[in-house]
Amino acid sequence: MSEGILSAWPMLAMFVVVYFFMIAPQMKRAKQEKKFAAELKRGDKVITKSGLHGKIFEINEKDGSCILETMSGKLKYDRSAISLEMSKTLNAPKKVEK
Repeated sequence: MSEGILSAWPMLAMFVVVYFFMIAPQMKRAKQEKKFAAELKRGDKVITKSGLHGKIFEINEKDGSCILETMSGKLKYDRSAISLEMSKTLNAPKKVEK
Protein backbone atom coordinates (compact mmCIF):
# COMPACT_ATOMS: atom_id res chain seq x y z
CA MET A 1 0.00 0.00 0.00
CA SER A 2 2.67 2.52 0.94
CA GLU A 3 4.57 1.66 -2.26
CA GLY A 4 1.56 2.79 -4.31
CA ILE A 5 1.36 6.08 -2.46
CA LEU A 6 5.08 6.71 -2.85
CA SER A 7 4.94 6.05 -6.59
CA ALA A 8 1.99 8.47 -6.99
CA TRP A 9 3.71 11.23 -4.99
CA PRO A 10 5.68 12.77 -7.92
CA MET A 11 2.53 12.93 -10.04
CA LEU A 12 0.59 14.60 -7.23
CA ALA A 13 3.41 17.08 -6.58
CA MET A 14 3.55 17.93 -10.29
CA PHE A 15 -0.22 18.57 -10.36
CA VAL A 16 0.06 20.91 -7.34
CA VAL A 17 2.88 22.88 -9.01
CA VAL A 18 0.95 23.16 -12.29
CA TYR A 19 -2.15 24.31 -10.41
CA PHE A 20 -0.39 27.06 -8.46
CA PHE A 21 1.77 28.33 -11.33
CA MET A 22 -0.63 27.99 -14.27
CA ILE A 23 -4.25 27.26 -13.46
CA ALA A 24 -4.82 29.50 -10.41
CA PRO A 25 -3.29 32.67 -11.98
CA GLN A 26 -5.27 32.08 -15.17
CA MET A 27 -8.51 31.76 -13.19
CA LYS A 28 -7.68 34.92 -11.21
CA ARG A 29 -7.00 36.84 -14.44
CA ALA A 30 -10.28 35.66 -16.02
CA LYS A 31 -12.14 36.79 -12.90
CA GLN A 32 -10.47 40.24 -13.05
CA GLU A 33 -11.34 40.63 -16.76
CA LYS A 34 -14.95 39.65 -16.14
CA LYS A 35 -15.20 42.16 -13.27
CA PHE A 36 -13.58 44.87 -15.42
CA ALA A 37 -16.04 44.27 -18.27
CA ALA A 38 -18.99 44.36 -15.87
CA GLU A 39 -17.84 47.66 -14.32
CA LEU A 40 -17.47 49.54 -17.60
CA LYS A 41 -19.59 52.67 -17.77
CA ARG A 42 -20.39 55.43 -20.20
CA GLY A 43 -17.50 57.86 -20.69
CA ASP A 44 -14.70 55.40 -19.82
CA LYS A 45 -11.69 55.65 -22.10
CA VAL A 46 -10.72 52.18 -23.31
CA ILE A 47 -8.48 50.33 -25.74
CA THR A 48 -9.64 47.16 -27.46
CA LYS A 49 -7.46 44.08 -27.76
CA SER A 50 -6.96 44.97 -31.42
CA GLY A 51 -5.61 48.41 -30.45
CA LEU A 52 -8.59 50.67 -31.17
CA HIS A 53 -8.78 53.67 -28.81
CA GLY A 54 -12.15 55.07 -27.91
CA LYS A 55 -14.59 56.22 -25.28
CA ILE A 56 -17.64 54.20 -24.29
CA PHE A 57 -20.71 55.90 -25.70
CA GLU A 58 -23.37 53.32 -24.84
CA ILE A 59 -23.54 49.92 -23.14
CA ASN A 60 -26.02 47.23 -24.17
CA GLU A 61 -26.71 44.80 -21.31
CA LYS A 62 -28.79 42.42 -23.47
CA ASP A 63 -26.04 41.23 -25.79
CA GLY A 64 -22.97 42.24 -23.79
CA SER A 65 -21.79 44.82 -26.28
CA CYS A 66 -20.89 48.48 -26.14
CA ILE A 67 -20.63 51.29 -28.64
CA LEU A 68 -17.26 53.03 -28.73
CA GLU A 69 -16.96 56.60 -29.88
CA THR A 70 -13.76 57.12 -31.84
CA MET A 71 -12.40 59.99 -33.89
CA SER A 72 -13.78 58.32 -37.03
CA GLY A 73 -17.24 57.52 -35.70
CA LYS A 74 -19.06 55.05 -33.50
CA LEU A 75 -18.33 51.32 -33.56
CA LYS A 76 -20.07 48.43 -31.82
CA TYR A 77 -17.75 46.05 -29.95
CA ASP A 78 -18.23 43.11 -27.63
CA ARG A 79 -17.32 44.00 -24.04
CA SER A 80 -14.90 41.07 -23.94
CA ALA A 81 -12.89 42.73 -26.75
CA ILE A 82 -11.79 45.53 -24.42
CA SER A 83 -8.29 45.05 -23.04
CA LEU A 84 -7.93 45.22 -19.26
CA GLU A 85 -4.17 45.98 -19.21
CA MET A 86 -4.10 48.54 -22.01
CA SER A 87 -7.18 50.36 -20.70
CA LYS A 88 -5.73 50.53 -17.18
CA THR A 89 -2.46 51.89 -18.61
CA LEU A 90 -4.40 54.52 -20.58
CA ASN A 91 -6.32 55.66 -17.49
CA ALA A 92 -3.40 55.49 -15.05
CA PRO A 93 -2.23 58.80 -13.63
CA LYS A 94 0.72 60.21 -15.55
CA LYS A 95 4.04 60.41 -13.71
CA VAL A 96 5.68 63.81 -13.87
CA GLU A 97 9.46 63.65 -14.17
CA LYS A 98 11.54 66.50 -12.82
